[in-house]
Amino acid sequence: MSAKNFHVRQAAVSALRAWAKGHDYAETLIERHAHRRMLSSSDRGLLQAILFGVLRNRRLLDHWISILRQGKIDSETRDVLRVGLCQILLLGLPDHAAVNETVEAGKANVRGLVNAVLRRAITQRQSLIDEIPDLPAPVAHSHPDWLSNRWKTAFGKREAVALMEWNNLPASTYFRVNPLVKPPDELPGTPVDGAPGFYLLEGPLPGALLASGAIYIQDPATRHAVDLLDPQPGERILDACAAPGGKAFLIAAALGSAENLLCTDSNEKRLPRLRENLERLHAGQATIAVHDWTKPAPTEWHGTFDGILLDVPCSNTGVIRRRVDVRWRLQAPDIDKIAVTQRKILENALPCLKPGGRLVYSTCSIEAEENLGQVEKFLADHPELKLTATRDALPFRDHTDGAFAARIE
Repeated sequence: MSAKNFHVRQAAVSALRAWAKGHDYAETLIERHAHRRMLSSSDRGLLQAILFGVLRNRRLLDHWISILRQGKIDSETRDVLRVGLCQILLLGLPDHAAVNETVEAGKANVRGLVNAVLRRAITQRQSLIDEIPDLPAPVAHSHPDWLSNRWKTAFGKREAVALMEWNNLPASTYFRVNPLVKPPDELPGTPVDGAPGFYLLEGPLPGALLASGAIYIQDPATRHAVDLLDPQPGERILDACAAPGGKAFLIAAALGSAENLLCTDSNEKRLPRLRENLERLHAGQATIAVHDWTKPAPTEWHGTFDGILLDVPCSNTGVIRRRVDVRWRLQAPDIDKIAVTQRKILENALPCLKPGGRLVYSTCSIEAEENLGQVEKFLADHPELKLTATRDALPFRDHTDGAFAARIE
């Protein structure tokens, strides 16, 4: 047995155990366990495929476990079985490696059970896969019932199923060409229709182009908010929730530099990355400050900005394809709690606008309470304001991340 491949399966089980405690996101756990075990790039890729595969299909895997094993299973053994079944039934990895090396990742006293369940899965593979279309959609596509029902009410049954299917696909990688530097002679991708400057990446990440700042990774859905803000050279702009800096760069590119841009974030630890990204992309020096927008803004910021971008914290339901564990972390009451935070941010940012200025409110959510519903409630309490434009992106319709943006003047 290859020691390194055993380490990959063991790392996957350890990462799932850590994830279940709720302290870390899947992406963080991949980096940590790959670094800790000194995995090669190919083994890191295998670890990501297994971990993401389990989290995307967690409910379906548990359904299969209930068929293949009668009786109680402790949580750690369940994670071992999820790792093994994901390889056998979803990833199509060689049976002998999936079984032998996953068995070794379990504790000694359960290895016989794990071996039996995984070998049973191999013999029943076709019948297990064939039954998927007959399962309830939230089980087949591994989403919580409350989220599936919510989307069915909002979008209709067909669209809700299409959205769940979309969320379980590996996310495509897009990049945008940096308009502040000379474009590369060759670009490793194809242009995205309707999104000038954006390309669908083909092949591996182009490290040299990324390091030089010639391109940067960004989904086309991110452009909507900055397009509505429409920053003009010479204007003073605030990006209130700016880290890690993707939209801040779009603003700086429209302004010609980051000189008149103030970027803030509530988390001081995120600011160095924001600064590094702007510098790498040749955007110049923005003013960067720590501020929690659930609290009132400093008085010296009042009435000073022509435009404000509020890319507020949200439920992230538009980007579940990329953030695979959101569906399991998010609970129904969280959406109302998040909406309260969003409203505080809107109220505290508003005094910072100049007379005649405009504010763009944006999320990567597809929930009405966080999007148009939030904006309409805000406007109802502020008759001096008006809604002049909105944009939204729905994954099942637009084939990008989900997003919402509204321009308020």
